[in-house]
Amino acid sequence: MAAALRILFVLAPIAGGIGVLAWRFHETRRPVTTRKIIIPPLAMSTGFGMFVAPQMRIPFMWGLGAFLIGALVLAVPLARTSTLERVGDEVLMRRSKGFILILLALLALRIALHDYVGHIVSPTQTAALFFTLAFGMILRWRVGMYYRFKELRAEAGRR
Repeated sequence: MAAALRILFVLAPIAGGIGVLAWRFHETRRPVTTRKIIIPPLAMSTGFGMFVAPQMRIPFMWGLGAFLIGALVLAVPLARTSTLERVGDEVLMRRSKGFILILLALLALRIALHDYVGHIVSPTQTAALFFTLAFGMILRWRVGMYYRFKELRAEAGRR
């Protein structure tokens, strides 16, 4: 049972990473909207419901640290490799090969750290820490994207 759970903890992020890459390619083909920027972190925020279960709870400072590492460190390469550009009256996400490399590096880092952290805290707390880290990363990335989107839309209105 433990071996199967361990395999699941490795395969789940890989499947998620493949899903993000597929979504990323799809995202660059359609115009960006406020809704498309805001919905992912809003939908992801429902995951904080996991903390209702006592076994998922982590010390506040651990959670704050994970959130800040995601927001202040790991969000930076995502933001720098995600470029919005105005094409006519629409705003599009420009593809970046660097973005895909960053996603793959983050996935590899997550898998490597998951095993290390898993030896220190329980698997459920490890999941809670990585969720909190990912939320910090996604939230900062999307907030920055939203402000850039608003700038581009305002420029289109001034023409």
